[in-house]
Amino acid sequence: MRVAINGMGRIGRLLYRRLATCTEVELVAVNDIMETDHLMYLLKYDSVYGTYTGPIPAEGVRFLQCADPRQLPWKELQVDVVLECTGVFANSAGAALHREAGASRVMLSSTGPSDVPLLIYGFNQHHLTADTTLFSPGGCMTNCSTHILYILNAIGIESVQVNMLHSYTSRQELVDGPNKNFRRGRAAAESIIPFEVDLFQSLERLFPNLQGKIATISTRMPVANGAMADFTVQMKADITAAQINELFKKAAENEFDGVVEYTTDPLVSLDIKGNTHSCIVDGTLTSVVGRQLKLIAWFDNEYGYTSRMIDWLLHWTDMQK
Repeated sequence: MRVAINGMGRIGRLLYRRLATCTEVELVAVNDIMETDHLMYLLKYDSVYGTYTGPIPAEGVRFLQCADPRQLPWKELQVDVVLECTGVFANSAGAALHREAGASRVMLSSTGPSDVPLLIYGFNQHHLTADTTLFSPGGCMTNCSTHILYILNAIGIESVQVNMLHSYTSRQELVDGPNKNFRRGRAAAESIIPFEVDLFQSLERLFPNLQGKIATISTRMPVANGAMADFTVQMKADITAAQINELFKKAAENEFDGVVEYTTDPLVSLDIKGNTHSCIVDGTLTSVVGRQLKLIAWFDNEYGYTSRMIDWLLHWTDMQK
């Protein structure tokens, strides 16, 4: 499978690092409007994941600078899949531009609008078919939450509140400045900053039975990487913390192996840097009051998420054999 990356932000650059050495797929091109020497610098030196020791550019990878996807040489390069990581073309119309340029398929690196299929690896990947030309693999928060809710749904959920304690991102400010979202304009590394997020909308798409029963918020933390998902769930049946922990331990060892991890180690956010799982359930923090469950899960918002995007590429490749 021949793959191209459009947009070399945090996700695009991490995908480059990982796909450049992936033997199952062939990375043939990356595109970004930044100057090439600047891009190569950011690929080599990364404040979260350290210095990249591989060749830049990797053998056979073309570096492009094109703002209009229709002008990209996807037909010439025989690109099978474009990983759309700019956030600018994250809809059906944007994806169509890549296909117009000759790409066969497009995978977003974000949750697209409702007309874009939302497929979460480990949950509904069977909905991907050989005819699928565009889909969204969700976001890092969606991938974490989906597996938690699916496993708990086996018992029954009355309602759920989710607080995503998430590292700051490039859409926040380094120092206080003007922003239409006042809180987003405050210095990201100096404060704990609550954000409204539309995570609940994605989860309601995936769990129609929970329509109107999910509330979500993201609290941005003054760290550069890592996240902790805080679930407060009103269950339909009596439960104990031990039962919940055993449920997730078995899930991690069996059906969700490689996607969900269970741990009783006393973790902090730095410990999950580079973890490939969508969520790491922390059994030491599980508690129950009545039928109200408190469940905590960690995830690396960049490495875990790109792991699922790579899983999708490998899944797509297997379907073509």
